[in-house]
Amino acid sequence: MRWIESPALPALEEHFEDMADLHMRALFEKEPDRFQRFSLRVGGILLDYSKNRITRETLPLLCEVARTVGLERRRDAMFSGEKINKTEGRSVLHVALRRRCDEPILVDGKNVLPGIRRVLERMGEFASKVRSGAWKGFTGSPITDVVNIGIGGSDLGPQMVVEALKAYSSPDIRVHFVSNVDGTHLAETLRNLEPSTTLFVVTSKSFTTLETMTNARTAREWFLEASTSASDVARHFVAVSTNGPAVAEFGIDTANMFEFWDWVGGRFSLWSAVGLSIALAIGMERFEEFLEGAYLMDEHFRQAPFEANMPVILGLLGFWYVNFFGATDHVVVPYDQYLHRFPAYLQQLDMESNGKRVDEAGQPVSYHTGPMVWGEPGTNGQHAFFQLLHQGTEFAPVDFIIPANSLNPLRNHHHILLANCFAQSEALMRGKTVDEAAHELESSGAPPAVVAALAPHKEFPGNRPSNTLLLEKVTPKTLGSLLALYEHKIFVQGVLWGIDSFDQWGVQLGKELAQLLLPEIEGRSRGGPHDASTAGLLAACQEMRKRERQR
Repeated sequence: MRWIESPALPALEEHFEDMADLHMRALFEKEPDRFQRFSLRVGGILLDYSKNRITRETLPLLCEVARTVGLERRRDAMFSGEKINKTEGRSVLHVALRRRCDEPILVDGKNVLPGIRRVLERMGEFASKVRSGAWKGFTGSPITDVVNIGIGGSDLGPQMVVEALKAYSSPDIRVHFVSNVDGTHLAETLRNLEPSTTLFVVTSKSFTTLETMTNARTAREWFLEASTSASDVARHFVAVSTNGPAVAEFGIDTANMFEFWDWVGGRFSLWSAVGLSIALAIGMERFEEFLEGAYLMDEHFRQAPFEANMPVILGLLGFWYVNFFGATDHVVVPYDQYLHRFPAYLQQLDMESNGKRVDEAGQPVSYHTGPMVWGEPGTNGQHAFFQLLHQGTEFAPVDFIIPANSLNPLRNHHHILLANCFAQSEALMRGKTVDEAAHELESSGAPPAVVAALAPHKEFPGNRPSNTLLLEKVTPKTLGSLLALYEHKIFVQGVLWGIDSFDQWGVQLGKELAQLLLPEIEGRSRGGPHDASTAGLLAACQEMRKRERQR
C-alpha cells in the first residue's frame, strides 16, 4: 500500500488544511516548550526538529500513515534478509555489514555474518601491514600513498568518510580518490606520486565497469613504466571485487581480492570491503568504531516507537513537505569543513534511491517522489545560495549539521561557526515583516522615501522549515550513526511512496548509448542512426579534433 491509498490519509489531509497558513513564529510564541517536545537524542546526535511546520497533532497523523502502509513490516523484512529489492530479486543487507551482535541474518537459508566477519578480518590484517610499513613495494620501500579507483558508491562514500575523518588518519598514509574517466583526474592525482610507494585499490564488483577499468589500466601502464617486472603489479594493486578471473588477468593476486555481495548496493557499500581505503586511512580499530555507530542507529530504527524514532521522523517530515507543501528540493548544509563531501555523497544516496517514477508494480505514480538534494558547507553556502532560501519564490527544507565541539579549536572560529548556523535556522523560521524592516530603516535615520523603497527588499517571509543535527563531535562512531540515519530516512520515504529504493535502472540507458557512440568517436566505425543533435555534435567534435591534430 502507498501513502495515497492509506485509510489514515483523510485525517492528515484535513490537518494539512488547518496547517497550511500557520506561521512557525506564531507557533513558537504559543508553545515555548517546542524544543523539548520536538527534539531527540540518539548516541552523539541531537535532532532539533522544532523549526518545522508541525504541531503536536502532526507527527501522530504522519506516523499513522506510515503504520498503515506497512513501514514496520517492511523494516523488519529488510533486517531479516528478505528480498525487498524486487526488480533485481535481491536482499538489501548493508545493515548486516555493521551488525555487532550474533543474531543471524539469513539469505537463501545461509547466515551471512560469518562471511562478513572473515572479510573484515582480512581487511584489518591488510590495513595493519600497509599502515605499519610491513607491506613493501617492489623496491622494498613502504607504501606512502593509496589511490582508490572506483566510481559512484565505490568512490563517493569512501571519499566522503576519509575526508570527514581526516583528523583520525595516519600522517604516513595519504589516500587519494580517482573516479572521473576524464584523464585529467588521474593525471593530476599521479603527478606527484612515486610508483614504488603507491598502492592502488581498484573497486569494481564485476571488474568490468568502464570508467573504473579505464582508469585502472592507465594507472597500471603508469606503474609499469617505472617497475622492473609485470609481476610487481601484485605488490601495488589490490582489488575489491567478486570477479576472480578478471582480477588475476589484470595481474592482481587474488589473495588480495576483497569480496562483497550482490545484496550490497553500491551506494550502501562503504561499510563493506569497499571501505578498504577508509581502513587504510584511519586503521581498522577506528573503522570498527564507525561500524558501531551505524549499528547503534540501526538498533534505534528497529526498536524505537515511530513517534520517537529519528530516521522515521526525518523521513516523515520530508514526505510532509514533498507531498503536501509541494517542495521539490532538500538542502543539506554541514557546518564542518571535514564534512564538505557529505552533500555530494547524500545526492547519490537519496536521488539514486528515490528518484523513481513508477511504483514497485511498475505503474506510474501520480505524486512527487524523491526531491532534488543539494548543498554546500556553511558558511560558504550562506554567501552562495542562501539568498534563494530566504527570499526565493519556492521554499526548500534545510538540514543543518554541526558539531558542538571542533577538532581544530582555533581562536573563536568555532564560536562564529555555531552562531552562523543557529542564526540561519532562526532566520529561516522567523523571517522579518515589512513593518519590522521599515522600523529598522526609520531607526537608522532613513528618510520616508528610502524606507518605502527599501522595506519590501528587506522583508523575509520566514516560515521556512529546517532540522538541526547537533553532533557532540565528528568521530568515527558519530559519523557512522549519521550516515545510517540518512540511509534509513530514505528507506522510510521509499516505503511511503511505494517505490523500490534499492535498484537504479535509470543509470543504464546513458551507459548503453555511450558504448554505442565510443567506436564512432574513436573512428573505429561509421556513424550510426542518431538524432540530428547527436549527429551534429559528433561531426563538430571530429572537425575540432582534426584541426587540433593539424596544428
